[in-house]
Parts: sequence; structure tokens; C-alpha cells
Amino acid sequence: MGVVLKGDKEFENIPSLKAKALRINLNEDIYGTFSEIGAGQETVRHFFRAGGASGTIAKAMSAYDKNFSDAIYGAEKDGRYVTEERLHKMLAHEIKLMEQRIPRKENPNKIFFSYANTVTTIDFAKKYKGHGWLGIRFQLDPKEDYNEIILHIRFRQTEARLQQETLGIVGLNLIYGAFYKHHKPKKLLKYLYDHIDKDTIEIDTINFSGPNFTEVDNRLMSLELVKNGMTEAVMFGPDGNNILPAAILYKKNILALRGSFRPVTLVNMDMYEKSYDIFIRENKVEEDKTVVIFEITLSNLRVEGEIDEEDFMDRARLLCSLGQTVMISNFQEYYRLVEYFSQYTKERMALTMGVNNLVDIFDEKYYRHLSGGILEAFGKLFYKDLKVYLYPMIDPETGLVNTSNTLKVHPRMKELYKFFKYNGKVIDIFDYDPNILNIFSREVLKMIAEGKEGWEEMLPTGISELIKEKNLFGYKANLIEKE
Repeated sequence: MGVVLKGDKEFENIPSLKAKALRINLNEDIYGTFSEIGAGQETVRHFFRAGGASGTIAKAMSAYDKNFSDAIYGAEKDGRYVTEERLHKMLAHEIKLMEQRIPRKENPNKIFFSYANTVTTIDFAKKYKGHGWLGIRFQLDPKEDYNEIILHIRFRQTEARLQQETLGIVGLNLIYGAFYKHHKPKKLLKYLYDHIDKDTIEIDTINFSGPNFTEVDNRLMSLELVKNGMTEAVMFGPDGNNILPAAILYKKNILALRGSFRPVTLVNMDMYEKSYDIFIRENKVEEDKTVVIFEITLSNLRVEGEIDEEDFMDRARLLCSLGQTVMISNFQEYYRLVEYFSQYTKERMALTMGVNNLVDIFDEKYYRHLSGGILEAFGKLFYKDLKVYLYPMIDPETGLVNTSNTLKVHPRMKELYKFFKYNGKVIDIFDYDPNILNIFSREVLKMIAEGKEGWEEMLPTGISELIKEKNLFGYKANLIEKE
């Protein structure tokens, strides 16, 4: 880094809000703009109040009127203003003005930044709690390109004034983190909650980009959000970038597949393809309004109590290479997953699972924390005509194929199971490939680690090549026996 940020030492304790703002204000090299829409100018006021703001703030503005906003940043095709696209336009426009209006020759050491947010706070009816996008585009060296940190927040407070104050604190924490904690992105995430309670705000999407974040994998940052309790679920697309769950789930039909995908096998893809064919033939399910989600739970990622990040990345790379959208959630129970989806859509939903997973759903031990027990859970699970597409499983002891007609649940659950089955909630997948039923991820994983032959044929096209190329799941080329 060409410019040394003055006073860049670790604080033993969390600095106060004033201390954070003042530290930035007193750094003679940091100079930038603030543009805030939808919740006042809550972030920049911290810098004005701290003192010395003239050395930091080139401009502070709030283009509240839509016509003014469109005249400055351009109109959005969909007419919406609280969007990631809007935020990017704001950041790009303000940085361009900085470069035009502050001569580099006269300010060779200046490192520019632009902070922006576009939010909507809680409405008067308190029906919609509000959400928003905020981000910073910034330099750490005047000769380098800009870095960017973009995040989406969802408010949990029920008063607009409190939401505004919280937004201002998060914004200050973001700016401070960008300049003084950029080298520790995982810690930067935690510092976003300095001086606010975890239950006041949810961060469900974050993306890092730029020359100082080339080593940052945004999928791992997604994982951190769930691990740290900042959100209950995150999603990322085939390109590896985090995507806002609401953007992909809103008013969509949803087909979800939960699994370990360690690694993704021919069985996983057969489950997906066959259940998808059934789903799009359902009443009111239009293909262009349907999304497929491959979900991995946090508990599934844990190995001996700790989450193995390398193992997680191995799974993520393979699913992304197959063009899939991946979701990491903290929902151990299926009904919680359905509740989450129901926040964003009232359209059709379906879950694809194996026989063993359905048996687990009918295990009462998972619902003891609910006052209504398993009945309450099932009322939520089968909300809005949700259906389960059941993939058969070979019984390792008998060699017989288990379906919805032969699976065994606890005696106390038999009548409940019959009720859902005979009311069309559980649908067997019949056109499965019988030649792959003996493929299990855990066995493939063991074969890879032990250098045995034959596992390649158990995986979708291209997956074995990726595993070998990247040495995923403990694969070591020298373990493979040569003829």
C-alpha cells in the first residue's frame, strides 16, 4: 500500500463512535463524499459532530426527491430506488465527480472514497420493517484502482427513528472498517455491529471487490454472516458472488434440495432433474418464474464442532460449476426453511428429499422446543400446498428399494404420515435411474481420500476433473494406483 494510514494500530477496546469518526477526520489523506437517501443523513452526521470534518468531507447530500435523484443518477428501468443497481450508480457518479473536481496534481496523496446508502425505513402501518443497500468505494493508494464493499441490511426495529440511528452507526462502522480493517475482512464483518445489538439489524448480503480484496472469496464471507448470527440464510450464484435472497426468491415458485453435496453425485442431479420435471407440470407453476435452490445447512458443514471452510469451498465450487444457485442456512428443521421462503413468495413450493430425510422429519425429537410440537411444525411445513418429492433409497440390509409406501416411521407417527401421504403431500419420483441408487456421497468421499478407482463415474460430467485439478476433498494424485 502506497499510503500509510496514520495511527493504524489495533485498539485494545472497541473505539467509540466519536473516536472512529475523529480518527478518519484527522487523517489528512482520506477525502470523500456522502450520499444518503431514505433515512436522513445519519452516517455523515457522526463525522460532522466529531470535529475536523472539513478535512474529510468533500460533499454530503440527500437527493430525496425522485426527480432530483433521477436527474443526478439516472432513472431506473423498474422505477425502484432501493436497489443494488441504484447504489452502484450513486457510488460511481460521486467518485467520478471527485476525480473531476479535486485535482490530483495538487493532492498527490489523497485517497478518495464515496459512501452511499439507499434505504426504506418502516412504514406507518408497521407492515414492512424496511431494508436498504449501503456501500463504500474507496482507495488505499492514490495510484491504485478503487475497492468496494457492498452490503444489504434488513431492519428489525419497529421505529423509524431507531432504524435511522442504527443505519448511521453501521455506515460509520463500514467506513472505519474499510480504511482500518480491510486486511482482516472476517473481523471487519464483526465490527459492523460495534455499538449496536445483533437483533436490531440483519446483514444478508455482502460483497468485497477491488485490488485489495483479490484473495477474498465472497462465498466464505457469506458463510461468515451465517456463522456469526448476522443472518439465517445467504445465497450465491454460479459466478460465486453473493446475491440478495429477496431478489431471487420474490414471487417465485421454489424447488429446494437439501443435501451434503460432499461431493455432488449423479444421484443428487437425478433428484434435481426428475423433481424439477414434476414441479413445472404442477398447476400454476411457470418455468420462467421458478427457481431451484441447492441448500446446505450450517449443521451439515460442521466437522467435530467446527466448520471446515476448505470443505465448504470444495462443495461450493462444484455446485457453482454446474450452474446452480446455492443457499447456506441455519435451518436444521425443514419447516423453518419453508417459513423463510414464505417471507418472499406466496407461490408454489416443493422440497426434494430422499426417503431417509423424510423419516427424520417424522422424528418428534426435532420439535420438542415448539409448544405445539410436531403438529405445529407440520402446520408450518405444509403451508400453502407445499409438496415433498420423494426419491427412493436402497435398503442396505435387504437390497429392496424403499419408497413412500415402504418407509417406516415411529408407530406414533403412522397416522400423521398417512394423512399427509394420502392427501397428496408426498409424491414419489418413479422415473429415477435404478443404476445409480447405490451411489452415496460418503462412499465416494472415502474412495477419493483413499485413492481408490471408479469414483469418477459416480459424479456428473466435469466434476471429477475439477476435483483432480483443484485437489478437492483430500484428493492426491500420487495416491492413485498406476497400472
